[in-house]
Amino acid sequence: MKVNLKLLAAQLVVMPAIYGLVLFLAAGTAAWPAGWIYLILFFGSTSAMSLWLLKNNPGLLIERMTGIGKPDQKAWDKAFYVLMGALYLAWLALMGLDAVRFHWAHLPVWLQAAGALVLLCSFHVFFLTFRENPYLSPAVRVQAERGQTVISSGLYRHVRHPMYAAIILYTLGSSLLLGSSYGLLFGLVMAAGLARRAVLEERALSGELPWQ
Repeated sequence: MKVNLKLLAAQLVVMPAIYGLVLFLAAGTAAWPAGWIYLILFFGSTSAMSLWLLKNNPGLLIERMTGIGKPDQKAWDKAFYVLMGALYLAWLALMGLDAVRFHWAHLPVWLQAAGALVLLCSFHVFFLTFRENPYLSPAVRVQAERGQTVISSGLYRHVRHPMYAAIILYTLGSSLLLGSSYGLLFGLVMAAGLARRAVLEERALSGELPWQ
Protein backbone atom coordinates (compact mmCIF):
# COMPACT_ATOMS: atom_id res chain seq x y z
CA MET A 1 0.00 0.00 0.00
CA LYS A 2 1.45 3.34 -1.05
CA VAL A 3 1.32 6.56 0.93
CA ASN A 4 -1.24 9.02 -0.39
CA LEU A 5 1.10 11.97 -0.94
CA LYS A 6 -1.73 14.41 -1.61
CA LEU A 7 -3.39 13.50 1.68
CA LEU A 8 -0.05 13.75 3.48
CA ALA A 9 0.64 17.21 2.03
CA ALA A 10 -2.87 18.34 2.92
CA GLN A 11 -2.53 17.14 6.51
CA LEU A 12 0.86 18.80 6.91
CA VAL A 13 -0.52 22.14 5.70
CA VAL A 14 -4.05 22.09 7.12
CA MET A 15 -3.12 21.09 10.67
CA PRO A 16 -0.75 24.01 11.43
CA ALA A 17 -3.08 26.33 9.49
CA ILE A 18 -5.97 25.44 11.80
CA TYR A 19 -3.79 25.75 14.88
CA GLY A 20 -2.50 29.12 13.71
CA LEU A 21 -6.01 30.36 12.95
CA VAL A 22 -7.21 29.44 16.45
CA LEU A 23 -4.15 31.00 18.11
CA PHE A 24 -4.17 34.29 16.22
CA LEU A 25 -7.95 34.77 16.26
CA ALA A 26 -7.91 34.30 20.02
CA ALA A 27 -4.94 36.65 20.32
CA GLY A 28 -6.67 39.25 18.18
CA THR A 29 -3.54 39.96 16.18
CA ALA A 30 -1.00 38.28 13.91
CA ALA A 31 1.81 40.36 15.45
CA TRP A 32 2.73 37.63 17.92
CA PRO A 33 6.33 36.43 17.44
CA ALA A 34 6.00 33.55 19.88
CA GLY A 35 2.97 32.28 17.99
CA TRP A 36 4.88 32.26 14.71
CA ILE A 37 7.89 30.55 16.32
CA TYR A 38 5.59 27.87 17.69
CA LEU A 39 4.01 27.26 14.28
CA ILE A 40 7.40 27.15 12.53
CA LEU A 41 8.77 24.63 15.03
CA PHE A 42 5.59 22.56 14.85
CA PHE A 43 5.38 22.54 11.05
CA GLY A 44 9.10 21.93 10.61
CA SER A 45 9.25 19.07 13.07
CA THR A 46 6.10 17.30 11.89
CA SER A 47 7.20 17.66 8.26
CA ALA A 48 10.67 16.29 9.03
CA MET A 49 9.25 13.30 10.92
CA SER A 50 6.70 12.61 8.17
CA LEU A 51 9.44 12.64 5.52
CA TRP A 52 11.55 10.30 7.65
CA LEU A 53 8.62 7.90 7.99
CA LEU A 54 7.89 8.15 4.27
CA LYS A 55 11.40 6.93 3.56
CA ASN A 56 11.93 4.48 6.42
CA ASN A 57 8.53 3.23 7.56
CA PRO A 58 5.71 4.08 5.13
CA GLY A 59 3.44 1.52 6.80
CA LEU A 60 3.52 3.46 10.05
CA LEU A 61 3.00 6.73 8.20
CA ILE A 62 -0.13 5.33 6.57
CA GLU A 63 -1.39 4.16 9.96
CA ARG A 64 -0.74 7.59 11.47
CA MET A 65 -2.65 9.20 8.61
CA THR A 66 -5.63 6.84 8.48
CA GLY A 67 -5.85 4.97 11.80
CA ILE A 68 -8.55 7.12 13.37
CA GLY A 69 -12.10 5.91 12.71
CA LYS A 70 -11.33 2.38 11.57
CA PRO A 71 -13.92 -0.26 12.55
CA ASP A 72 -11.61 -1.98 15.04
CA GLN A 73 -10.78 1.20 16.94
CA LYS A 74 -12.17 0.89 20.46
CA ALA A 75 -15.52 2.68 20.77
CA TRP A 76 -14.48 4.54 23.92
CA ASP A 77 -11.34 5.75 22.13
CA LYS A 78 -13.37 7.30 19.32
CA ALA A 79 -15.29 9.36 21.89
CA PHE A 80 -12.04 10.21 23.69
CA TYR A 81 -10.42 11.40 20.46
CA VAL A 82 -13.26 13.82 19.75
CA LEU A 83 -13.20 15.15 23.32
CA MET A 84 -9.43 15.63 23.39
CA GLY A 85 -9.51 17.30 19.98
CA ALA A 86 -11.99 19.85 21.31
CA LEU A 87 -9.95 20.37 24.48
CA TYR A 88 -6.79 20.85 22.42
CA LEU A 89 -8.34 23.62 20.33
CA ALA A 90 -9.73 25.22 23.50
CA TRP A 91 -6.23 25.07 24.99
CA LEU A 92 -4.75 26.88 21.99
CA ALA A 93 -7.45 29.54 22.15
CA LEU A 94 -6.94 29.99 25.88
CA MET A 95 -3.23 30.66 25.36
CA GLY A 96 -3.95 33.30 22.74
CA LEU A 97 -6.40 34.99 25.07
CA ASP A 98 -4.06 34.74 28.04
CA ALA A 99 -0.73 35.73 26.52
CA VAL A 100 -1.80 38.41 24.04
CA ARG A 101 -5.38 39.64 24.07
CA PHE A 102 -5.99 40.05 27.82
CA HIS A 103 -2.50 39.60 29.33
CA TRP A 104 -3.87 37.65 32.25
CA ALA A 105 -0.40 36.37 33.09
CA HIS A 106 3.12 37.28 32.07
CA LEU A 107 6.08 34.94 31.60
CA PRO A 108 9.61 36.30 31.20
CA VAL A 109 11.39 35.96 27.86
CA TRP A 110 13.98 33.57 29.28
CA LEU A 111 11.21 31.17 30.34
CA GLN A 112 9.67 31.37 26.87
CA ALA A 113 13.08 30.51 25.40
CA ALA A 114 13.28 27.54 27.78
CA GLY A 115 9.85 26.51 26.53
CA ALA A 116 11.16 26.44 22.96
CA LEU A 117 13.92 24.05 24.07
CA VAL A 118 11.43 21.82 25.89
CA LEU A 119 9.25 21.82 22.77
CA LEU A 120 12.19 20.71 20.63
CA CYS A 121 12.97 17.99 23.17
CA SER A 122 9.39 16.76 22.90
CA PHE A 123 9.74 16.44 19.13
CA HIS A 124 12.92 14.43 19.63
CA VAL A 125 11.08 12.05 21.98
CA PHE A 126 8.29 11.77 19.39
CA PHE A 127 10.89 10.79 16.79
CA LEU A 128 12.55 8.20 19.04
CA THR A 129 9.13 6.69 19.74
CA PHE A 130 8.22 6.55 16.04
CA ARG A 131 11.59 4.97 15.26
CA GLU A 132 11.16 2.27 17.89
CA ASN A 133 7.49 1.37 17.49
CA PRO A 134 6.30 0.52 13.97
CA TYR A 135 2.74 0.03 15.28
CA LEU A 136 2.31 3.48 16.85
CA SER A 137 -1.26 4.11 15.76
CA PRO A 138 -3.08 7.29 16.85
CA ALA A 139 -6.02 4.99 17.63
CA VAL A 140 -6.36 2.29 20.26
CA ARG A 141 -6.77 -0.77 18.11
CA VAL A 142 -5.02 -4.08 17.51
CA GLN A 143 -3.35 -4.01 14.10
CA ALA A 144 -3.72 -7.72 13.32
CA GLU A 145 -3.20 -7.00 9.61
CA ARG A 146 0.31 -5.72 10.39
CA GLY A 147 1.26 -8.44 12.88
CA GLN A 148 1.35 -6.04 15.84
CA THR A 149 3.28 -7.09 18.93
CA VAL A 150 4.16 -5.36 22.21
CA ILE A 151 7.32 -3.23 21.97
CA SER A 152 9.70 -3.38 24.94
CA SER A 153 12.94 -1.96 23.49
CA GLY A 154 14.37 1.55 23.25
CA LEU A 155 12.39 4.10 25.25
CA TYR A 156 9.84 1.39 25.97
CA ARG A 157 12.35 -0.20 28.34
CA HIS A 158 11.92 2.75 30.65
CA VAL A 159 8.50 4.24 29.87
CA ARG A 160 5.48 2.13 28.95
CA HIS A 161 3.94 4.97 26.95
CA PRO A 162 6.73 7.30 25.72
CA MET A 163 4.32 8.90 23.24
CA TYR A 164 2.27 10.26 26.13
CA ALA A 165 5.45 11.45 27.85
CA ALA A 166 6.32 13.33 24.67
CA ILE A 167 2.83 14.89 24.56
CA ILE A 168 3.22 16.14 28.13
CA LEU A 169 6.60 17.68 27.23
CA TYR A 170 4.97 19.19 24.15
CA THR A 171 2.19 20.73 26.23
CA LEU A 172 4.67 22.14 28.75
CA GLY A 173 7.00 23.52 26.08
CA SER A 174 4.20 25.06 24.02
CA SER A 175 2.63 26.79 27.03
CA LEU A 176 5.97 28.25 28.12
CA LEU A 177 6.97 29.34 24.62
CA LEU A 178 3.63 31.04 24.05
CA GLY A 179 3.88 32.73 27.44
CA SER A 180 0.71 31.34 28.98
CA SER A 181 0.42 30.36 32.63
CA TYR A 182 -3.19 29.37 32.06
CA GLY A 183 -2.00 27.11 29.27
CA LEU A 184 0.14 25.27 31.82
CA LEU A 185 -2.85 24.81 34.13
CA PHE A 186 -5.14 23.65 31.33
CA GLY A 187 -2.39 21.27 30.24
CA LEU A 188 -2.84 19.45 33.55
CA VAL A 189 -6.42 18.67 32.54
CA MET A 190 -5.26 17.20 29.24
CA ALA A 191 -2.50 15.26 31.03
CA ALA A 192 -5.13 13.72 33.31
CA GLY A 193 -7.09 12.67 30.23
CA LEU A 194 -3.99 11.09 28.70
CA ALA A 195 -3.30 9.22 31.93
CA ARG A 196 -6.79 7.76 31.87
CA ARG A 197 -6.42 6.79 28.21
CA ALA A 198 -3.07 5.13 28.98
CA VAL A 199 -4.73 2.92 31.60
CA LEU A 200 -7.57 1.95 29.28
CA GLU A 201 -5.16 1.35 26.39
CA GLU A 202 -2.96 -0.86 28.54
CA ARG A 203 -5.95 -2.94 29.55
CA ALA A 204 -7.15 -3.25 25.96
CA LEU A 205 -3.82 -4.20 24.43
CA SER A 206 -2.13 -6.24 27.15
CA GLY A 207 -4.61 -9.08 26.79
CA GLU A 208 -4.68 -9.05 22.98
CA LEU A 209 -1.08 -8.63 21.86
CA PRO A 210 1.77 -11.17 21.87
CA TRP A 211 5.03 -10.11 23.48
CA GLN A 212 8.21 -10.09 21.39
